[in-house]
Amino acid sequence: MMARALPLSGRLSGESGLRLLMLLLALALLVIGLLLPLATMLIKSVQDRSGDFVGLANFARYVQTPALVGSIINSVSIALISTLTVVSLAFLCAYGITRTCMPGKRVFRMLSILPLLAPSLLPAISLVYLFGNQGWFKEALLGGSIYGPIGIVMGMTFWIFPHALMIMMTALSNSDARLYEAADALGTPKWRSFLTITLPGARYGIISCAFVAFTLAITDFGVPKIIGGQFSVLATDVYRQVVGQQNFQMGAVVSVILLLPALLSFAVDRWIQRRQVAQLSARAVPWQPTPSPLRDWVFALLCYGVAAAILAVIATAIYASLVQFWPYNLSLTLDHYAFKALAGGGWDAWLNSLTLAFWVTLIGTLVIFFNAWLTEKSQGYRPLRQGLHFMAMMPMAVPGMVLGLSYIFYFNKADNPLNWIYGTFAILVLNTLVHFYTVCHLTSVTALKQLDPEFEAVGASLKVPFWKTLCRITLPVSLPSVLDISAYLFMNAMTTVSAVVFLYNSDTRLASIAVMHLDEAGHFASAAAMAVLIFFTCLGVKLLHAVVSHLLLTRAQRWRQAT
Repeated sequence: MMARALPLSGRLSGESGLRLLMLLLALALLVIGLLLPLATMLIKSVQDRSGDFVGLANFARYVQTPALVGSIINSVSIALISTLTVVSLAFLCAYGITRTCMPGKRVFRMLSILPLLAPSLLPAISLVYLFGNQGWFKEALLGGSIYGPIGIVMGMTFWIFPHALMIMMTALSNSDARLYEAADALGTPKWRSFLTITLPGARYGIISCAFVAFTLAITDFGVPKIIGGQFSVLATDVYRQVVGQQNFQMGAVVSVILLLPALLSFAVDRWIQRRQVAQLSARAVPWQPTPSPLRDWVFALLCYGVAAAILAVIATAIYASLVQFWPYNLSLTLDHYAFKALAGGGWDAWLNSLTLAFWVTLIGTLVIFFNAWLTEKSQGYRPLRQGLHFMAMMPMAVPGMVLGLSYIFYFNKADNPLNWIYGTFAILVLNTLVHFYTVCHLTSVTALKQLDPEFEAVGASLKVPFWKTLCRITLPVSLPSVLDISAYLFMNAMTTVSAVVFLYNSDTRLASIAVMHLDEAGHFASAAAMAVLIFFTCLGVKLLHAVVSHLLLTRAQRWRQAT
């Protein structure tokens, strides 16, 4: 009774007050970095150039423009075709890895993640060299042009495939052997077992994979920008309206339209995940594939073919960056890495990207993991913690271009006290951190959920401050996830295009943006060189991450090893 009678100031003192302050700061980060910019963009979409309210007049004008409406149809059709292609390929490859005894599984898994290390601009550039007007394999398109829907689908398939494969492998990795044993005992044909056991067991993963692929395809900017030609999609329309025509109101309208399918896809995916039930019971027996030479080699050839296509795309970009003049003078040179078309600013752009990636990795890893700890392991203030978790899920549904444009509307306002960060590295760091927040948050929450709550309970009973428990127990145990988050943030900060395409200036130009500018200027070899430079930078960081993870985990998590 005495404790309940304490005044509010007494109850909020000490650790409780510090937790409340940290929760409010975490909420403020997402409110300032996400909600307020999006709200400003929505307001801008219903205003005219002078700032007067015009209701839905801008949307009506958009609907009355056939070319712009055609962009919606193009975006949806391309996204659907890309989704069907990617999901089918990812399912077959994931099935080969998890359900067969095909040789070379580990090698294929390593090769399959290579597209994650490159900006989406790289496959588009490679496809131009392979199937363009001067390409070696242009006849393979049977009179079709790579500059349009064919090229966009091929480029998006390359870029989205690793994301889809990881989801599919998770969906197919767990299965109950007893179901297949019962089917074999009843004389059920293999195809029927596949339709009645395998597909239903993986249905939620397939659906989730489809929605992720659709969202990535409909919101991507890099591939259609390079290889789209006259084939307009919503992402390129936003860029054209803002950069080309300086029509910010119409850019806001297109951004709102681009936001709708992403939000719908995200909402449906979350609803389906809530309906998902456990596929494995406590008595389940893990299913192990048995050798079948014909089946194993069929899937091996399929996976090797996909891996060969991935290597071919990357190798083409590397080779194109090293030859004098494709395809007439194929002698090797390093001249394209001088980036003369950028007036010596090519390497400066690369250094800017490294700077951005460093700060995003450092700040993002600490902030996101701590905020995840606040939602999962902190005590009290349940509504605030639930609100923080909900807001942490929202960035996944916001396309990068929409977020970047909303930052212009919000941070470039003269009456905004945060106006000073516009045009600086700070706004690039904030934008990139918020854009990739959700995946890192989910990774952190998953790792924290695996920890027994008794750690915090024992620490509290011994009157150990929560930050000591966090630093001495929670953080070392969660170190694998923390390292994964840091690598994820670094690589995405290096490769992102859409999220920062509206926010840079001459002093903060990034390497991914330089690729786009070099392509626009017709310096395709230099563009390929910059894309390759980004790829090898991310590859080096990925290898460093593997080494550091091994060394740190050997020391910090020696307790996991059997004695």
